[in-house]
Amino acid sequence: MKLARRQFLHLAAGAAALPAVSRIAAADTYPSRPVHIIVGFPAGGPGDTLARLIGQWLSERLHQPFVIENRPGAGGNIAAESVVRAPADGYTLLLATSASAINVTLYLNLSFNFMRDIAPVAGISRDPYVMVVNLSVPANTVPEFIAYAKANPGKINMGSGGIGVPSHVFGELFEIMAGVNMTHVPYRGAAPALIGLIGGQVQVLFNPLLSSIEYIRAGKLRALAVNTATRQEALPDIPTVGDFVPGYEANSWTGIAAPKNTPAEIVDTLNKEINAALADPQMKARLADLSAEPTPMTPVEFGKFIADETEKWGKVIREANIKPD
Repeated sequence: MKLARRQFLHLAAGAAALPAVSRIAAADTYPSRPVHIIVGFPAGGPGDTLARLIGQWLSERLHQPFVIENRPGAGGNIAAESVVRAPADGYTLLLATSASAINVTLYLNLSFNFMRDIAPVAGISRDPYVMVVNLSVPANTVPEFIAYAKANPGKINMGSGGIGVPSHVFGELFEIMAGVNMTHVPYRGAAPALIGLIGGQVQVLFNPLLSSIEYIRAGKLRALAVNTATRQEALPDIPTVGDFVPGYEANSWTGIAAPKNTPAEIVDTLNKEINAALADPQMKARLADLSAEPTPMTPVEFGKFIADETEKWGKVIREANIKPD
């Protein structure tokens, strides 16, 4: 993994180092036809919405359609493979997500290597998660929950949207760092897992803040802590998990990637425009509505971020012995 990580960072840095003259020349002509952004999840979800927001911005700024294509399946691997196999010309892009980094270790027999076969383009957002429990759980704080879990090893059901998805590995990281043992109950998607939590079939869930907050405000679920490094404006009175489990942080993220060897000038054009979008007040407001935090980065910074996330979740997957369905 360390060798792959070094190769990935080298590719990201090397792409950024190509001559400025060629970057300017290609930027003058790109794009000259529609660009496709491939999303590995169904239409209507948070990732799809973010892709459409960025696609609309790029369409307006670069005067060509940026078409969103949803290719769900295999935890996002179908979409990723279609992009790494596409021509490296900037006309097929991937909505990269935290699942992309998780899948590197989770799936051992993929026909592509995500870190080797993609070119990082730009970050879009960090999407906060929250630790929520059913109202029957006799804990109002993370320390109380940890004490309760240690007194009842294996008796607390931890829901997730499926084996190996972010909500699962985020919970596994909590188990490892907090020293507790819970029973994992995977559902077929985030929505059924949330219903299972409200109904009491599971007792705890690490869930996106966006889809949890109305249930928290309505008193149907109890928020113990947010997974972010700092408190969230939407839940200002709720502490972070890291306040009680030092070093814990686990949130999903999105960004844009392209096939390996996509010309650096094209990557630079896209990066510049996406970062401009993330600095726009109206775009910031739209992201805030989705409980998403803008994460502007250079291609090299985004490449390092992906490498760090891949290494982090690889350790969790190996230690928890997570195997895909």
